[in-house]
Amino acid sequence: MMGVVLLLISSFILEYGFYLSNETRILLHQLDLLIVGVFIGEFLLKLLLSQEKKIYLKENRIAFFLIIFFLFFIFLLKNPTSPSGFIYSLDRIGMLAWPGNSIIIFEIYVLTCLLLRIPQLNKAITVLKIKPPWIVILTFVSIIAVGTLLLLLPRATAPGKETMFIDALFTATSATCVTGLVVLDTGSHFSLLGQLIILSLIQVGGLGLMTFTSFFVLTLGKEFGVKDRTLLRDILNYRNIGRIGSLVVSILIITFTIEIVGAIFLYIQFLPYNGGGLSSAYSAIFHSISAFCNAGFSLYSDSFIKYRNDLGINLTMSSLIILGGLGFIVIVNLLRWAYGYFTHKKESLSLQSKLVLVVSSVLIIGGTALIFLAEKNGVLSGFSWKEKLLTAYFQSVTARTAGFNTLNIGSVGIFSAFLLIIFMFIGASPGSTGGGIKTSTFATLFLTIRSMTQGKNRVEVFHRTIPPLVVYQALCVAILALGWTASSTLVLSLTESAPFIDIFFEELSAFGTVGLSRGLTSQLTTAGRVVIMLSVLVGRIGPLTLALAMGRGKMKELYQYPEERIMVG
Repeated sequence: MMGVVLLLISSFILEYGFYLSNETRILLHQLDLLIVGVFIGEFLLKLLLSQEKKIYLKENRIAFFLIIFFLFFIFLLKNPTSPSGFIYSLDRIGMLAWPGNSIIIFEIYVLTCLLLRIPQLNKAITVLKIKPPWIVILTFVSIIAVGTLLLLLPRATAPGKETMFIDALFTATSATCVTGLVVLDTGSHFSLLGQLIILSLIQVGGLGLMTFTSFFVLTLGKEFGVKDRTLLRDILNYRNIGRIGSLVVSILIITFTIEIVGAIFLYIQFLPYNGGGLSSAYSAIFHSISAFCNAGFSLYSDSFIKYRNDLGINLTMSSLIILGGLGFIVIVNLLRWAYGYFTHKKESLSLQSKLVLVVSSVLIIGGTALIFLAEKNGVLSGFSWKEKLLTAYFQSVTARTAGFNTLNIGSVGIFSAFLLIIFMFIGASPGSTGGGIKTSTFATLFLTIRSMTQGKNRVEVFHRTIPPLVVYQALCVAILALGWTASSTLVLSLTESAPFIDIFFEELSAFGTVGLSRGLTSQLTTAGRVVIMLSVLVGRIGPLTLALAMGRGKMKELYQYPEERIMVG
C-alpha cells in the first residue's frame, strides 16, 4: 500500500502543482478513481479475512463510516443525463471524465484516507532506534526538504515570477523554523498555493511533526504505547509520562482555538481597511497562524507598518505572539490554575510558569519603556503619543519571538538595535514555537549569579530550589548559543559587505528565529544564506539538542575523583 500512497501523493502534486492539459488531467482523475477502488478493496478484503469482524469494524469505524458517506454522495451525484445514470461518462477521446466538479468528492475521500494513515508514520518514527534529539533534527530537515520541493512547483509561484532553488530552500527553512526572514515577498511572489504551502510549513513546524502525528493517533483511537509516550516525553521535555497523551491533545486544541479566535478578531478589524469577503478572511487566518506560531511571515510587504496606529490590531497580534511564546506547558498550567481558582479546587502554578510569566512581563514592559525613550526623538519623532507607545510596545513584544514590525528596523538607533539583539538572544519560553536561549534559561542564569553574590550554595526562588543539573544545562545552552552566534557572525563578516551591526542583527534574528532585519536578508550572498539557514535550524531545535545529538549519549558514572578547587573570576 505504500506504493499506492506515493502514487496518490504524486497525482495530487502533478494536478495542483503543474499546468496540465485537459487530457493529462483526465488521466489523473482516472488514477484517483483507481486509488479509491484500491482503498475500498483493501478495507473490504481485511474485513473479509478478519476472524473478529466486529472488533475490526470497531477499530476502523472511521474508515467504515467514510466509505458509507462516500457511497452515499456518489449516489446523490448520479448524473441523470448519462445513459448509464452513473456520475462519469466516456468523453470524445474515450477516457473516463466526470461532469462538473464531482471529482472533488473522490479527491476528498482519498485525502481523508491518507490522513487516516498518519498513525502509520508515527509508528514508523517511534520504532527507529535513534536518539530523540536526532528524531527532532531529522523531522525538521525532512519537512524543510518537502517544503522546498513544493515551493519549486510552477503553480506555487505567481504568474511571471520564478523561484530559484536557494530561494525556495531559504523560504522553506524560515517557514518550518517559524523565523520570518524572507528573500522573496510572500504576498506578491508566491501564488495562493505557494502561500498555503508556507502556512502549512509554519503550522507543522511550529507545533512539531511528532505532535501532529501523535494527535492523529490519539483522536483515531489507535494504540499509543509506552514507546510513543517515552519519545514524546523526551521531545516535549515533559516529565509526567502518564499525562503525555492528554498534553498532546491539549496542545492541538489550544492552538486551533487561539488561532480561530485570533482570526475572528483580526477579520473584524481588517474590515475597515480591506472590506469584507474572502480576501480579509484569508488575511486574518494567515496572520493569526503566523502570529501564534511566532513565524513573522506577512502577506504585506511592509509587515504591519500601516496598522501601527490601530489599537485593536496591535493588541490582537501582540496577544497571539505572547501566547505562542509562553510555551504550551505553561498555557496548560495556567488554564488548570484558572479552572481550579474558579471551581475552588487547589491547582498551583509551577515554578517554570512563574519564572516565564515574570521574565516575559519584565522584558515586555522594560523593552517598551526603553524603546520609547531611545526613539521618541528618533524614528518615532513625528508620531502621536498613541503611535509612539503602541509602536514601542509592539516591537518589544515581537523582538523576542515573532518578527513582525510596525516601524522600519533599519532606521532605529544603535541603542535600540542592540536592545533588540539582546531580546532576540533571550527569545521565547521552553516548549513554545520561539527560539533563543529561552526566558527560563535567562532567569536561571540571573538567579545563579544572584545566589553566588549572596554567598549561597543553592539557587532558590519562590521558595523552591533549582537543581544543580538545571543550572548546568542553562550554562551549556547559553555558552553554546554564544559560541554558535559568534562563529556565524565571524563567517558572515567575511561573506557579506555590510555594517557589523546589520550582520550581527541578522545572525541573532536567525538564531532567535525572530525574523526582524535591517535590510540585509535580500542582499545576502549564497554563502551568507547558507549560514543564516543553519542558524535558523539550530535556533529552532536548540543548541543543547544539537549537542546531545552529536554526543555519545548518557554515560554511567561508576566513580568520582577527589575534589580540588581552582581560582575563577
